[in-house]
Amino acid sequence: MSTTTRSDGRTYDQLRDIMIVYEGLDGVDGSARFGFGQTQSLTSVSGPMEVRPNLEQPSQATLDISVRPLVGIAGTDSKALSTNLKAILAPALFLSHHPRTLIQIVGQALCGTESGSGLGSVGKGWNATLVASLINATSAALVNASSVPMKGVICAVSVGRFPSASAATLVLDPSEAELPHLVGGGCFAFLFSSALPLTPSSPDELPPCSLLWTNYTSSVVYDDTELRQAQALAEEGARKVWAAMKESVSNMERTAQCPAFNRFKSAKTESRVKKDTKNLSESEVDDDKMEI
Repeated sequence: MSTTTRSDGRTYDQLRDIMIVYEGLDGVDGSARFGFGQTQSLTSVSGPMEVRPNLEQPSQATLDISVRPLVGIAGTDSKALSTNLKAILAPALFLSHHPRTLIQIVGQALCGTESGSGLGSVGKGWNATLVASLINATSAALVNASSVPMKGVICAVSVGRFPSASAATLVLDPSEAELPHLVGGGCFAFLFSSALPLTPSSPDELPPCSLLWTNYTSSVVYDDTELRQAQALAEEGARKVWAAMKESVSNMERTAQCPAFNRFKSAKTESRVKKDTKNLSESEVDDDKMEI
């Protein structure tokens, strides 16, 4: 594994700058934007809420996930990613705590001009780094919503493989500029939870983690040793993502306690109440007209 710097100056095991922003979107219970550099995704979470009878499950909440590309309509790649995201999230959520309800998650790509990532066409839709940003945005949005019980937090990173005549050259978090030069790679998603058993390699300041999902593949032959190396590299990166999420939650809590923020919330709530009252008054007038 090479220790030389890459074209953007990073070492093989270095992530790009992590960005986590809690957007506060209207009409949803939680939202977050997550990015590795310019590779960014936005996710919103709504629920638990009322579910249509044909989707109702008597023993657990219905998890509905849709993924939207940067441009165009959702194609095969986006729909397949929605299915994978549902399989990744289900083990981390206590869906049985809210039976006969709906939890709705909507993910949106915020990049995709250079490499084709985030476009709706088949084969160009979602590279591994963009998938990782979407998974992390979803985890952050669920934490922001705090309405769905969670077993832990899911953190994801991508690993790429450069062509090499000898040992595999693996790099963490490949950028858009590096994607055309890769011969393999994939996304690795880990569940961080204090409920998991401790391992000798678990740092004291972090909860233990376990691999939930990966789509690592290569156009050249690779063995289990390479896969284990890629997983170990990804786990180190995922720990950094978890630390960044923990720090972002602390900042979010401080922001919520800020008087200026509370004044903003109060003004927003007052405006919404006035709007609802106005709508109610208009509705009463209409009812009077109907009675006449």
